[in-house]
Amino acid sequence: MAVIHVNKDDFENEVLGSDTPVLVDFFATWCGPCKMLSPILEQVAEESDKVKIVKTDIDENMDIAEKYGIMSIPTLIMFDKGEEVAREVGFRQKKDILELIDNVSKN
Repeated sequence: MAVIHVNKDDFENEVLGSDTPVLVDFFATWCGPCKMLSPILEQVAEESDKVKIVKTDIDENMDIAEKYGIMSIPTLIMFDKGEEVAREVGFRQKKDILELIDNVSKN
């Protein structure tokens, strides 16, 4: 599955209303670590059917970023049944992201 870009208009449906756990990447186009993380998330999205991966640009969606208290980017938040269940701040390696997904999938 490809990474989906969401904004304030479809965040609720794609993330909070999803039957599948969702990993949200809060990013900005000018952020170096965000650019490094992007291809890793693309790989994970293609390889894993346990989670939907979405991205939201904090500059274009400040309301969402504010609602979830995003202070640093990249920030990854895992949602399950519309609830935040895990959060990681900063660049993460692929193995760390897969571990995060596996931990949520076990619950």
